[in-house]
Amino acid sequence: MSKVLAGIVAAMLLVGCSGPPITTTARSTTPTASPSARASGAPEPTAQEPAPPLELAFERVIKQVLPSIVQITTTEGLGSGIVYDSTGHILTNAHVVGGAKRMTVTLATGSKAHDARLVKSFGGGDLAVIKVDDPKGLTPARFGDSSKLRVGQLVLAMGNPLGLSGSVTQGIISAVGRTVTEPQDPDSPGATITGAIQTSAAINPGNSGGGLVDLSGQVIGIPTLAATDQDLGGGAAPGIGFAIPSNTATDIAAQIIRSGKVTNSHRAALGIRGSTVIGDDSQAAGVAVAKVDKGSAAAKAGIEPGDVIISLNGRKTSTMAALAEALSTLQPGQKAKVGLVRLDGSTTTVTVTLGVLPGE
Repeated sequence: MSKVLAGIVAAMLLVGCSGPPITTTARSTTPTASPSARASGAPEPTAQEPAPPLELAFERVIKQVLPSIVQITTTEGLGSGIVYDSTGHILTNAHVVGGAKRMTVTLATGSKAHDARLVKSFGGGDLAVIKVDDPKGLTPARFGDSSKLRVGQLVLAMGNPLGLSGSVTQGIISAVGRTVTEPQDPDSPGATITGAIQTSAAINPGNSGGGLVDLSGQVIGIPTLAATDQDLGGGAAPGIGFAIPSNTATDIAAQIIRSGKVTNSHRAALGIRGSTVIGDDSQAAGVAVAKVDKGSAAAKAGIEPGDVIISLNGRKTSTMAALAEALSTLQPGQKAKVGLVRLDGSTTTVTVTLGVLPGE
């Protein structure tokens, strides 16, 4: 679960960002130094200045939210989670849970481990809900409205990076509405995240599934993914991290808790299983259709196994990730033109009425 874990390592003050400068006024009097101190030349003691308002705000939010952040440990590794309700449901990333059905949960504030079980994972959105057997001592978080976020807004990220329980750092919201695709490997479902929040918070293994929190103490995102920089050997690009918006996360969690599965992903789908194919020039050339789901949008449009999807509404789809990102811009029920290369080498375009990405 290492590549796409979002998180932060240490609490610190934000310096040099937007907003008026923080000023403090020293007390008008100071204690009088003793004669011996004056004689020795030692500096006179001064009264401690009050903490700046921003620092006090950080302290207040950390104290309020950290009890809702947990560490999730499976046989394969660890990540973070957020207490969703008083009955013991915890929201996290699907890649944190992986294939585990049972796991242990430990509060960031310290407590005995709670046994927990998987309720349901939704790999397509990289979200999951688990439930502890005994919810005693759990503190549900408050979730905010992620549709109201502002670029430049101060945020704190809380989780368990590198196993450092209850770690906190600060950053800003750098952008909203991003579409990002995770790498697909045994540790990651390769999900495409729509409407992602970009944040300057650092991302480290172990923080996925934790909380991106505003200064009113509301969770507004689930840190999930770090951008990588090939110039750094594929390491995390500093200051570029992504979080799933809270509105998306809570919608999926509510469906899982209510129905035991995701009943409406709100995501468009073709209904195919495929893989990226490589052309004669050794470059990605399209998505080879391996399977067409029965009754799916693709099946109704005449797409068949062996076809290669090369475009969607004129946008090239040279890889599975490119196809997923193109679909993420559309809605279920919309019509889309799909460019195909048939088995005999001929090309054609078919019109598809898009279906809904299943909740697995």
